[in-house]
Amino acid sequence: MSGSTRKLPTRAPGAGPIDVGLLLEGTYPYVSGGVSSWVHEIVSGLPELTFGAIFLGASPETYGEIRYELPPNLVHVETHYLMARSKPAAVTLQAPRSRDATPREPGRSAMAEMVRLHEAFRARGGPLDPKVLDAAGALGTPSGISLAEFQSSDEIWARLCAEYDAHCDSSSFLDYFWTVRTMHKPLFTLAALARRAPEFRVLHAVSTGYAGFLGALLQRQRGCPFVVTEHGIYTKERKIDLARAAWIKDQAAADGGGLGQELGYLRRLWIGFFEGLGRAAYATARPIISLYEGNRERQVEDGAARERTRVIPNGIDVARFARLRDARPAHPPPVLGLVGRIVPIKDIKTFIRAMRTVVAAIPEAQGWIVGPDDEDPRYAEECRALARSLGLEGAVRFMGFRPADEVLSSLGLAVLTSISEALPLFVLEAFAAGVPVVATDVGSCRALIEGADDVDRARGAAGAIAPFAAPEALARAAIDLLRDPARWQRASAAGAARVEALYTREGMFNQYRAVYGTALEEAHGRDRLRAS
Repeated sequence: MSGSTRKLPTRAPGAGPIDVGLLLEGTYPYVSGGVSSWVHEIVSGLPELTFGAIFLGASPETYGEIRYELPPNLVHVETHYLMARSKPAAVTLQAPRSRDATPREPGRSAMAEMVRLHEAFRARGGPLDPKVLDAAGALGTPSGISLAEFQSSDEIWARLCAEYDAHCDSSSFLDYFWTVRTMHKPLFTLAALARRAPEFRVLHAVSTGYAGFLGALLQRQRGCPFVVTEHGIYTKERKIDLARAAWIKDQAAADGGGLGQELGYLRRLWIGFFEGLGRAAYATARPIISLYEGNRERQVEDGAARERTRVIPNGIDVARFARLRDARPAHPPPVLGLVGRIVPIKDIKTFIRAMRTVVAAIPEAQGWIVGPDDEDPRYAEECRALARSLGLEGAVRFMGFRPADEVLSSLGLAVLTSISEALPLFVLEAFAAGVPVVATDVGSCRALIEGADDVDRARGAAGAIAPFAAPEALARAAIDLLRDPARWQRASAAGAARVEALYTREGMFNQYRAVYGTALEEAHGRDRLRAS
């Protein structure tokens, strides 16, 4: 279980199937933010359905208390950690061992199937044959390969060494060895979870990655409908994470002898692995949902069949934020707010550097950073140190997590500096509250601010776009808006009109209600065939 002391709802065995099984990686209910808020909205907004959730996290120490009041129709939640150093009490997964003191060598058929799975993962870009998932589903069973065999088999050791000799002869064998072990061990956990997961009529993974792979295993074994929604493209975000990890390791290395080549290959190994997980989800899911057309095209490039893909944009409770518009002043308050997690992908440092230029032009300006700082404490401290070094202690405020509607009423501009986004909820919330937005040119931000087509563009610009990692350009865009009340008012009106026309919560609910309805009809039809 997690570090939370709150009791999680648990579906009793034999209580009947759950309508929708949510497969969640590193999000709800332990992490606040865009994706988690979206999950909470979907569950709360469709009370006619029962939901269950399987949460996959890295390790117990990464997560704290549950961040949400769980809706009553969320009838089952279980928590599992894929990178835990020791087995959590709530996860009783034990790899089978042979009766001999020494683990047996894997059977020829099991080994051949695992080799086939690896080859399928390496064949990037094309469709993945769902049959190869049978090898992953058999991990930890007598017909497959056990964890003990994976860790001790002479044959697997020989294959590992051959791969190292072919690709990493000038780099650290230890780093390569532990990378491969770390990469594969979660697959044994996922295979065991798939065998004992509750009965779900429909599966819904809110990412590819490990959650999507668990969905692929369950769909392959049980035949139930499987839906994938990607808010951001998982493989793209993991590439960003790996690039940052490589940079940190390079900075820490005194001489770097051979390190760049080693990290380059290991990064490619991880990226290929994550791409393989994604292709497994794409091969078994229908529909494959993204938030905007750009990400839909990326899914197709990464192996999703175009006819299985569709776009359902985020939606928000417009009325909740629209009431804030009545209190908007005629002149924009010189307060710039960034609402989001303090993590590298949000590029908080660019916001801080931009504030130095903003304060130089508008001395009374303030920059509010509103979001949790416990996900990456090292980065959060780097951000605080940067603000101090730039002399911005009084102008830049770290305010911790707060609901967006408690903050937006005080802002003159909402700012987003992310280096990767899809369709950020905070931008929609700012629009609904009448707050113009200055955002980096990532994901759907340009379409949100400037309009997605001719009809939408006619509503006007709801703020300004700046390049990512360009604090001076970001600052100039913000200063220009704050110094031009008429333009600021036009931007405020444009954002409100856009969100009311295209991004309502009711519209999103109706589309997902239809997706689940189609999947549930398919599930009921399958059940009738089995009963006949």
